[in-house]
Amino acid sequence: MNHELYIPVPDCLARVRRYIVTKMGEDWIFLVLLGLTMALVSWSMDYASAKSLQAYKWIHGELKGNVPLQYLAWVTYPMILVMFASLFCHLVSPQAIGSGIPELKTILRGVVLKEYLTLKAFVAKVVGLTAGLGSGMPVGKEGPFVHIASICAAVLSRFMSIFSGVYENPYGYTDILTVGCAVGVGCCFGTPLGGVLFSIEVTSTYFAVRNYWRGYFAATFSAFIFRVLSVWNKDAVTITALFKTNFRMDFPFDLQELPAFAIIGISCGFLGAFFVYLNRQVVLFMRRPTALTRFLTKHRLIYPGAVTFIIATFTFPPGFGQFMAGELMPRECINSLFDNFTWTKISGYPPPPGLGRSSAWLHPHVSVFVVLVLFCIMKFWMSAVSTTMPIPSGAFMPVFILGAAFGRLVGEIMATLFPNGILFDGIVYRILPGGYAVIGAAAMTGAVTHTVSTAVICFELTGQISHILPMMVAVILANMVAQGLQPSLYDSIIQVKKLPYLPELALGKYNIFVEDIMVRRVKFLSSHSTYRELNHLLENTTLKTIPLVDSKESMILLGSIERTELQAVFDWWLSPERRVFERGQSSPGQGSKVSWESFSFVDEEGGEEGADKLEKGMMQLPTMLFLQTAPVQEECNGPMPSPKPQEPSTNHTGSGNMTFPQRIKTSPPTTAPPLTDTMSPEEIKAWEEEELDKPVDMEQIRIDPSPFQLVERTSLHKTHTLFSLLGLSHAYVTSIGKLVGVVALKELQKAIEGSTRSGVRLRPPLASFRDASRKAKKHQPPSSTPSSPTRDRDLWGEGSRMEGELVRKESKEDSQEKASSSRGAPGCDTDSSSPSSMGSTSSGSPTTKGADGASEEAASPSTSSPTSPSPSASPVSPTSPVLTLSSLQEERESEDSDEPI
Repeated sequence: MNHELYIPVPDCLARVRRYIVTKMGEDWIFLVLLGLTMALVSWSMDYASAKSLQAYKWIHGELKGNVPLQYLAWVTYPMILVMFASLFCHLVSPQAIGSGIPELKTILRGVVLKEYLTLKAFVAKVVGLTAGLGSGMPVGKEGPFVHIASICAAVLSRFMSIFSGVYENPYGYTDILTVGCAVGVGCCFGTPLGGVLFSIEVTSTYFAVRNYWRGYFAATFSAFIFRVLSVWNKDAVTITALFKTNFRMDFPFDLQELPAFAIIGISCGFLGAFFVYLNRQVVLFMRRPTALTRFLTKHRLIYPGAVTFIIATFTFPPGFGQFMAGELMPRECINSLFDNFTWTKISGYPPPPGLGRSSAWLHPHVSVFVVLVLFCIMKFWMSAVSTTMPIPSGAFMPVFILGAAFGRLVGEIMATLFPNGILFDGIVYRILPGGYAVIGAAAMTGAVTHTVSTAVICFELTGQISHILPMMVAVILANMVAQGLQPSLYDSIIQVKKLPYLPELALGKYNIFVEDIMVRRVKFLSSHSTYRELNHLLENTTLKTIPLVDSKESMILLGSIERTELQAVFDWWLSPERRVFERGQSSPGQGSKVSWESFSFVDEEGGEEGADKLEKGMMQLPTMLFLQTAPVQEECNGPMPSPKPQEPSTNHTGSGNMTFPQRIKTSPPTTAPPLTDTMSPEEIKAWEEEELDKPVDMEQIRIDPSPFQLVERTSLHKTHTLFSLLGLSHAYVTSIGKLVGVVALKELQKAIEGSTRSGVRLRPPLASFRDASRKAKKHQPPSSTPSSPTRDRDLWGEGSRMEGELVRKESKEDSQEKASSSRGAPGCDTDSSSPSSMGSTSSGSPTTKGADGASEEAASPSTSSPTSPSPSASPVSPTSPVLTLSSLQEERESEDSDEPI
């Protein structure tokens, strides 16, 4: 009776434990932890950098009166911090250098970049960015902090996978990184609304609406904690905007000022495009193989030290810096540019009370316009050059300050032209130069980043929504001008670093199809390939996935196989363990005799069926032993789902649920002596040559039966949409289920950008002949004869397009013969332009370094080829394991996808 009372207790504990684990694995727990962590990191970095700048100015003030010592301290202090940041990042994690947003765009695109989302990169980014911000150099926090938040989201998701298996899903990994980007912008400035919108515009081509609430929830929570910490540290009285303004709300501007706002937007568009151009030219100059660049590459600390030295020299307050407000730090610049004073009216007079740090813009002998013009010119090239230093640095805040200074310049000009304000309908509207500065900041950042959400960020930064209409007009005009001249700053960095990223497809008619850009010489395996052919394929290619066809004659696509899987099978096939095993089984010697009679096999079914199972188990033993003893482990950006362990069988008498090693364990305790290798080197070589000619056993290989497929007539626009939406890196091209080519990210990028850097779209060779023949066919009466495969219509091959050779047209007799043969069976022979086997040259490799194997190959009825073979056509056993290429393939691509940048 007592036993029955205590039975539910373990069940209750198990239910409570299961409930807690389930609740801990929910999304809101993950989002709260992410927001709290990033708010603490952001506030800590701001606190440390503010203390560093405070010490910087204190040293400068204490040495007042001794100009040489002041100059030495003013130059040495930032040089030490910048060189420390550069050295620390170089030693800990070189991936932490730069902004981080271009790399995140590439990662969200589906490409795996090794060690970009690791704890080492997190530490290097936080320490290096804090040192860079504390040096007073014109570097920003927003870009690197987005990278920091994404790393935190990735690491936290691996921790949360303990409670919920949802975070192990590789397809949910993109959603996690998207939320991390939103949190990074949200808690960087305390702007959750603009942060979510900005992260979507910058990092995503297509955004899943289901992530909206996650982004807003985490960004709002992180921004709230970030501002609460400022109140707790007595940096603010209450939760307010980061750069609070006090513009009047009743009549903030007049409609007659809209042309001036439009001029700000158009001018910022040109300035933003030129900023991107200048930044790219500096980077390209540093990458040119000259004696200077080789010297700077060998001595890594000289370049950041020299740039810091030059910038600090120009901003030295007693020197040239007095004509450009050089004593102001970045945050002080923004607060002073947004103030309500009109500097042209108080210039030459004693500063009024409450002016504060804005007095740095008022020089007793120089006009305010000269100071603002010098500031804009000097800060322009300083910001463009400082963002190229090998330290964690962003460009958002320097460009924001630059745009605010330009807007302030226009506002002061307007205040000079209309000193008493603008009279309209009996009401006098006074000019607010601070409002012009806000509009200029939003327009400049929007032009450089090609985003519109910078207007929302400015609303939240300043706490003013009164200038919403002129700000949106200026931002849209700036984007229109900048997008027509240069790519965004992040896309420019992607192009310079040659990251595998798919460019945007501009509006227009593209008479280009998949058959025009696909690679026709495809490296493949057939179901009858030998180990010798497999070895040749592995040695001469770097493909991450290899297509599997039924035979070289039919070319029916059965699926794709990972390179690591094939490498593992080949290594085992010629391994010493298998050789000894086969030697002992076929011709056992006196010392290595295996007595199979010592094993007792118990089977309830009995008879010959049990003996067949034993023989089949013995043939599968080498593969099972290899898969258990040689796991493949590599670095990856995201978590990889671990295979569930096989539960032990509770039936100890029947053999239906028992593996072969378990059956051996149930035998009497009679063990055979260990097998030894007694073959000579000549015998080993002869044995290997014999084994290489044997066919590959495809039933022991995990095959993805549904790789992503396209047809030849798929348009360029549709292909670009599928690659962008699904994050593909390559897709196979089929015709009536037959493999005829492959399209990778490289071919698609060339088709969009053309062969020139200016982006001229070029048509493929012989396209006019192809179109003319198709137009002629449209006017012909329909024929009852079935059409031949589309490869019969190929007028040129990939090799001829690349090398200048023309592939001969098929004769009319060949076409009729193939058309007649296509009626009977689909396995007609291929011509010279059809995919070749592994003996073809490597120039037709369908993959590019960095994007060849990172595809998340999705296969759905709506997107895959309608003529693709059914899974029943595959020679793979239905009981063999099948692996859909997801996180495993992304993880294993990282070796070739990452080059030192």
